[in-house]
Amino acid sequence: MKGASAVNRYPDDGIRDYGPQPLIVNIDWVSRSNPNYRTALWTGQHLQVTLMSIRVGGDIGLEMHSNLDQFIRVVSGYGHVRMGYCIDNLNIQKKVDDNYGIMIPAGTWHNLINIGNRPLKLYSIYAPPAHPFGTIHETKEIAEEAEGR
Repeated sequence: MKGASAVNRYPDDGIRDYGPQPLIVNIDWVSRSNPNYRTALWTGQHLQVTLMSIRVGGDIGLEMHSNLDQFIRVVSGYGHVRMGYCIDNLNIQKKVDDNYGIMIPAGTWHNLINIGNRPLKLYSIYAPPAHPFGTIHETKEIAEEAEGR
């Protein structure tokens, strides 16, 4: 980036979208600290990092991204992943907890359900970005309304 200098930040001014400037961050800390269903942490031209907090008994919601790959890392809590190439056949399933990584290729139906007794904290990487710069959805219901679901 022309005129940009390296940024070494530890967000102490609230969690927000720091992209597309360079950012060095304790991803574990910001993921655990995020109170919102979804918060965009960094949005670039080709990649986006969002933080998520899924309430007890809640889920991401069954979805499929035809044009992007996604990586999810569980930071804390317990979840159940369901994936498949057909909405009626989610034959890839796994219980996950802290430190699990989930790779979701474009065109794959997927859902992550919180099966624990505390919020499921995670971060998600989309390539290319899936949400507008600065996205903050306090709840899943707000996210669904914003996405027209």
